[in-house]
Amino acid sequence: MGLFSFIKNAGAKVFGIGKTEEEEAAEAAAAASAAVREANAKAAASMSETIHDLGLKVEDLHIAIEGDTATVSGRAYDQSNREKIRLVVGNTSGIAAVDDRMEVEHTEPEARFYTVEKGDYLSKIAKAMYGDAMKYPIIFEANKPMLTDPDKIYPGQVLRIPHIEG
Repeated sequence: MGLFSFIKNAGAKVFGIGKTEEEEAAEAAAAASAAVREANAKAAASMSETIHDLGLKVEDLHIAIEGDTATVSGRAYDQSNREKIRLVVGNTSGIAAVDDRMEVEHTEPEARFYTVEKGDYLSKIAKAMYGDAMKYPIIFEANKPMLTDPDKIYPGQVLRIPHIEG
């Protein structure tokens, strides 16, 4: 006898059984949406774990991801911790923006931020930001524990450039 091919959705239209293309598309979209939500929740949990592992001081941390934007809320110990948390989240692949809704317990001047370009190194950035290449350890310290070596920065990475008294 053999195998015979038919148009799958024609029978559903005639006999009222099965799913229409629209119903199948809606189910597929719902499944894809659920998969994206689950992946975003896992990514947010991983970011929270990294922030905890780095020893950053924050209470009631909550991270939510929608598309390529991460929303961060909680209570950071100080501005430095707040900015480092923002950097951990923002320097994650797939995140293009961070909606920072954190509160700060101890205020201090806000740092500037610098996006590393090809050919950059910390002393070059220090020269551009502070007028003194030898102040690169300030930038390195301001980005610990995310940076473990002053020579290991990469293009596209965003660094904290703390305010220093002239």
